Amino acid sequence: MCGLCGEITFDGRPADVSAVQRMSQPLAARGPDGEGYWAQGRVAFGHRRLSVIDLSVCGSQPMVDPELGLHAVFNGCIYNYRELREELTGHGYRFSSTSDTEVIVKGYHRWGTDVVHRLKGMFAVVLHERDSGRVVLMRDRLGIKPLYLAETPGRLRFASSLPALLAAGDVDTTIDPVALHHYLTWHAVVPPPLTILKGVRKLPPATVRVVEADGRSREERYWSPQHVRREEFAGYSERDWEDAVLESLRAAVRRRTVADVPVGVLLSGGLDSSLITGLLAEAGQSDLATYSIGFEAAGGHEGDEFAYSDVIAERYGTNHHRIRVTGDELVGALGHAVGAMHEPMVSHDVVAFDLLSQQVSQSIKVVQSGQGADEVFGGYHWYPPLAGLSPEQGVAAYARAFFDRDHAQMARVLQPQWMLERDPSLEFVREHFTRPGAETALDAALRLDTEVMLVDDPVKRVDNTTMAWGLEARVPFLDHELVELAAAIPPHLHLNEGGKGVLKRVGYRVIPREVIDRPKGYFPVPAITHLEGKVLGLVKDALTSEAARRRGLFRPEHVSELVRDPNAELTPLRGNKLWQLGLLELWLQQHGID
Repeated sequence: MCGLCGEITFDGRPADVSAVQRMSQPLAARGPDGEGYWAQGRVAFGHRRLSVIDLSVCGSQPMVDPELGLHAVFNGCIYNYRELREELTGHGYRFSSTSDTEVIVKGYHRWGTDVVHRLKGMFAVVLHERDSGRVVLMRDRLGIKPLYLAETPGRLRFASSLPALLAAGDVDTTIDPVALHHYLTWHAVVPPPLTILKGVRKLPPATVRVVEADGRSREERYWSPQHVRREEFAGYSERDWEDAVLESLRAAVRRRTVADVPVGVLLSGGLDSSLITGLLAEAGQSDLATYSIGFEAAGGHEGDEFAYSDVIAERYGTNHHRIRVTGDELVGALGHAVGAMHEPMVSHDVVAFDLLSQQVSQSIKVVQSGQGADEVFGGYHWYPPLAGLSPEQGVAAYARAFFDRDHAQMARVLQPQWMLERDPSLEFVREHFTRPGAETALDAALRLDTEVMLVDDPVKRVDNTTMAWGLEARVPFLDHELVELAAAIPPHLHLNEGGKGVLKRVGYRVIPREVIDRPKGYFPVPAITHLEGKVLGLVKDALTSEAARRRGLFRPEHVSELVRDPNAELTPLRGNKLWQLGLLELWLQQHGID
């Protein structure tokens, strides 16, 4: 796991190595174990390394293969790299390291861009062909690893984070009005390729982009799960589906133990992380390190779920770490959490994960985490209302349950110059729901949430916060083979047991029932879900600052109304609307965006 960056020019100028070095600086936390640069004419790469596989200097990046004429930077982990290495060795390739990076380089030489179909893992990769001048950018199927782009005439820059691109300079930091509409509609999710800034885009998940030496480029989406019933599963009983999911999940968890360092678990005490812990114990992993976090109560809301994580830790005899956070520590950590965000994210879980990652990174480099199970297996409350609806009928039902506000309500929030005549957020959902490959409204919602909402909320949250402390997080519920299997499950089975029906039945066969048969949990951060005290003061100061006034995004009367009663207006997902506005302004100010 690492941070990468680079520049490619198309107008005859050499690449600006100093700009690449500037981009590398904000990526230092993602890769505290090494720093490297490579440049040749119009192409320059930078890399920050977190050593997890092949800890020697042989695994350093940028990786240069003079024999094959290839240069590469890579962020992520390829879990089947040993099998691919053995296959490539059979084809006559020689290796000078035991790293997964070198497997990608040789694999690209052998199979071209089709190498992505053979990779099982999470990855953002950029490769340069010496002889043709071609540059290839690739991102994993579920977008677990980020890849941001800044394009101007004659130049393309890329980096593992948006702030890294800002550090290089010459970026259009104007707010993108369509992205702003998405942000305010989907609790801060901005679907790719957009970001909140006009001058920065992101390579979509499951996408390969090929850039020729003259600047011409093409993109191809190479994977998308089909949410339809497949012939190979015809006649499956509920027990058959449980057996198939359990076998696939076992494989996904096992794959993510591949490392030359220990692998722990972020254990919330919910079904998902508990299942991971139970399957690792079942596989014989001893002295497993697990980590839970809790906060002070606020506004009548409890701030920890230690009672449930303790059940799992005691059941499997893990080396368990309880991490307690006071209110003052939370306020002190907000600045770092906001700075760690590649894009503004309103979920209170961001702060929880940031604080948790800080503590966990002091004792371990790699953890498994339970993100993705709700989107993949149907665990959210907005899924049951879609039962029995066609994709076309499901658009309005999904919007009612999921949107923070509709297009008409946007006029209460935004200054007139930021209002759009059309409703791009609803249009996006309608296009996604009615695209072929989803049989029912629930299928379409699961596909949308897996391909878009999951990527740019919980997955991005985990990547940003763990990597801000040099910690690698692996997410077995986003194993692409498991996702493909879950997509084929009949929708009504997902809705059983109050949601996540198949996964809960699997859980009953592995872990104690008391962590399954309970209200849905999360990382509770009461001081943000219920704004008061110092956190409320930070939000108020940001929204009433001179910088916010000059920016002119939000109607002052609406902000004043929210500040007078900061916990009165919540979204359908119980998010705080004042926090949503304040977080955007805090993020823009912290990253120096005027």
